[in-house]
Amino acid sequence: MTSEQSGNTASTSPGRSVAMPVADAAGWDPVDVRAVDTARVLAADAVQKVGNGHPGTAMSLAPLAHLLFQNVLRHDPADDQWLGRDRFVLSCGHSSLTLYIQLYLTGYGLELADLEAYRTWGSATPGHPEHRHTRGVEITTGPLGQGLASAVGMAMAARRERGLLDPDAEPGGSPFDHRVYVIASDGDMMEGVTAEAASLAGHQELGNLVVFYDSNHISIEDDTDVAFSEDVPARFAAYGWHVQTVDWTRTGDYVEDVDALLAAVRSAREEDGRPSLIMLRTLIGWPAPTKQNTGKAHGSALGEDEVAATKRLLGFDPERDFVVEDAVLARTRQAAERGQRAHAAWDEAYTAWRTAHPERAELLDRLQAQRLPDGWTEALPEFPADPEGMATRAASGEVLSALAPVLPELWGGSADLAGSNNTTMDGEPSFVPADRQTKDWKGGPYGRTLHFGIREHAMGAILNGIALQSLTRPYGGTFLTFSDYMRPAIRLAALMKLPTTYVWTHDSIGLGEDGPTHQPVEHLAALRAIPGLDVVRPADANETTACWRTVLEHRDRPAGLILTRQKVPVLDRSSGACAPARDAARGGYVLTDTPHGTAPDVILVATGSEVHIALEASELLTADGLAVRVVSMPCREWFAAQPPAYQDEVLPPSVRARVSVEAAVGQGWRDVVGDAGRIVSLEHYGASADYQRLYAEFGITPEAVAAAARDCIDDVGRAPRPGGHH
Repeated sequence: MTSEQSGNTASTSPGRSVAMPVADAAGWDPVDVRAVDTARVLAADAVQKVGNGHPGTAMSLAPLAHLLFQNVLRHDPADDQWLGRDRFVLSCGHSSLTLYIQLYLTGYGLELADLEAYRTWGSATPGHPEHRHTRGVEITTGPLGQGLASAVGMAMAARRERGLLDPDAEPGGSPFDHRVYVIASDGDMMEGVTAEAASLAGHQELGNLVVFYDSNHISIEDDTDVAFSEDVPARFAAYGWHVQTVDWTRTGDYVEDVDALLAAVRSAREEDGRPSLIMLRTLIGWPAPTKQNTGKAHGSALGEDEVAATKRLLGFDPERDFVVEDAVLARTRQAAERGQRAHAAWDEAYTAWRTAHPERAELLDRLQAQRLPDGWTEALPEFPADPEGMATRAASGEVLSALAPVLPELWGGSADLAGSNNTTMDGEPSFVPADRQTKDWKGGPYGRTLHFGIREHAMGAILNGIALQSLTRPYGGTFLTFSDYMRPAIRLAALMKLPTTYVWTHDSIGLGEDGPTHQPVEHLAALRAIPGLDVVRPADANETTACWRTVLEHRDRPAGLILTRQKVPVLDRSSGACAPARDAARGGYVLTDTPHGTAPDVILVATGSEVHIALEASELLTADGLAVRVVSMPCREWFAAQPPAYQDEVLPPSVRARVSVEAAVGQGWRDVVGDAGRIVSLEHYGASADYQRLYAEFGITPEAVAAAARDCIDDVGRAPRPGGHH
């Protein structure tokens, strides 16, 4: 077979022997049908060429994809960052060709050669869509359910942004009104994160969210009846969604009733008070003659014979691959002209809005530039030295309340733990439909305090969607141990370089009596293993302020703030006894040092609440005549990003006697303490008791740290021990 670029001029489908789509109301003519069929064979060709992938869904959803990009979406291929565009989320990311082919056909910059390079090294068309990698891709999708759940966040953010910028406009009358469209699969509907997010979307009455559920009853294990038999439309109706069904199999024959689908879209657009689900019954892989409606069409190449037979059914030359006729490309590229017209009309409304609201326009300009306002740091609180102290979760809450007036873009909440996570900005209204206010939580649709409910899985994905919407900065809180529920979304946030902030409190055995089910042990190490995630564990209230500042100054990564339940002393930094808290921005710094700058005999390195244990251990060692340096290391990732000279200044290579202190597994700390060092850690689960008793029972005490320091000082003179001492 040969591969050819566009060049033929045929505008009909000679020899097409399968049923034509019903698309009179959509205004389709034979060229549109040919464009749909071209998308099908391009999907088959691309997977066949590379030898792996998912052709079936892209083939059967070609009519929906064409309808969206030609008839439904407000988009401009010349400006994929246009503020007024609708958002499109392909939640079933394995069907990436559904999106890539439309990005090529409508003129987003992909070329036919990119489709030919599908799933290969360095291509613009990886196996699953990747945000920032391929122009026109709004979100990285792959793990099923994450796309749909993140789309709920996009829809929530769109409403919040409208409230910030144009709250008084009539429904549908603001330049900031747009919709979020999603294509989801059977697999998306099986994932639990979808259930959580859909429940919250119905509760929030997100009328700007439209989900197409491709119900083809096929997954990798073939017929989904083996594992999935629920009534999905009934489930979504119970969530409070507007639900419609379009069944292309209802007559007994397979008829692609595009007009019925378009009518459902129009009905969904008229529904302002509920999110919409349109269940579309399809046959995966249609019209492949022997592999349609089978698991083989889902996740593998159809085979040369099946691809050729499919092309014959659609009136294509089976001996030619990657053929796009001139008439087809000319038709699909008309999306660019429509986009320019829509963009121009939007510009008129947008210009009028800017004229009428200059202060809001100034805010928008700042938000689009991702620039923090001048002087914003003046609002940050400073805390007086206090040996009794305060919990870092409480300090974080005070930081958030202080920033509320100066950073309107900052908003968030908790997974039903607001009082425990301290995630509520004082006096700020809740983000909730007016009729869903409660005695304790007042607010409205444009409020600021988010209530995720006990839905950590969805909260993580929703935060990603809010961050992807790009004008606001979201945060969400839960207990650190439940970050496990959020891990897939955290990983995607790191992969997409989103400035999402997680507020994870109850950070250790220090939470006390709740016991081992709620006490994190392995979580710090597991989170630090995620590339691109900043794991931040401040030592006291003022470090918490400094860390919040640093997190907000970063725009290219997510961060988790790891905060205590128990009170910890607020260190005295004004007298010079301890270094300024602002140094926490470097990830690690010398908190207290040896007298007169002498070389330390031992360096104690600690994070969070254990910094105070290290300081007490330092006093014990100093009383023995030893020279001790204490390093606070709130963020290993920030410290690793510092110049080597600074790292060596804080941790001189010549000082091999080092002790790390953290109430969690010691995994990863050998890199800091070296072969002669000691790791004071917790290598087992906790227990239910007051936190002072737990620290004593488990040997995370000043005395234990001092003993470890003496041991490693003794070891320095001995031969290096590979792997260090345990």
